[in-house]
Amino acid sequence: MAVTLADISKLRTMTGAGMMDCKNALTEANNDFEKAIEIIRKKGKAIAAKRSDREAAQGCVLAAAKDGFAAIVAIKCETDFVAKNADFIALTQQALDCAVAGKITSTDALLAAQVNGRSIADLITDRSGVTGEKMELGYFETVQGAQTVAYIHPGNMLASIVALNEVIDEKEARTVAMQVAASAPVAINREGVPAKMIETELEVGKEKARAEGKPEAMLDKIAQGRLNKFFQESTLLEQEFIMDNKLNVKSYLQSISKTLTVSDFKRVTLNQE
Repeated sequence: MAVTLADISKLRTMTGAGMMDCKNALTEANNDFEKAIEIIRKKGKAIAAKRSDREAAQGCVLAAAKDGFAAIVAIKCETDFVAKNADFIALTQQALDCAVAGKITSTDALLAAQVNGRSIADLITDRSGVTGEKMELGYFETVQGAQTVAYIHPGNMLASIVALNEVIDEKEARTVAMQVAASAPVAINREGVPAKMIETELEVGKEKARAEGKPEAMLDKIAQGRLNKFFQESTLLEQEFIMDNKLNVKSYLQSISKTLTVSDFKRVTLNQE
């Protein structure tokens, strides 16, 4: 039985595989769609196994927010060429859509989520078979709150999501997500900075002061001053607001509502920083 263009298109829709891959699979399977899907899946698994030791440093990072829930999905691949391919971006979007629609919060649940009868894990494997590159779900992050907002930086390599404790104008909320993307805070406030990180900053501050020839009796005070500067630069609420350097983020939020604050945020980047 001859393989028709309609059959090829149908299999391509089901698997996301390329036209020639779909044609070859259907030919080998004598137009049996289930067998053709299995052929494509096995090809993807073989390539994934063969390239398991390769580094997947490129990829696509997308984010979205809806109904008090937001997610970031990053699917990684080996090359920039594949990362910018429309089908690869569409795969990342499918995974993100599943996460947001189902308010999925675990990586395992996302990989098991179904699209047209195929799991996200299988779709990633299939796409690996099509491109010949290693692919994997690199990052999956979520937040929940009274209001959530997402920001994707141009190029699909960096995204952020933010949860707020009150509902505000979408554009105002988005600037906070942009702040997170641009300034890479380590925590919402001082209280959220891990103790180990504070300890390290104090030690680095002391060593730097000692190397500068400062008196031993002054080292603790100098290190504390440098720690305060670290808090101002690295905690979200204390950071200089990117839209107005006369404000910090806390002041900006309180200019909208005295009780407004950030309850959670996540940031994912595939860029080298």
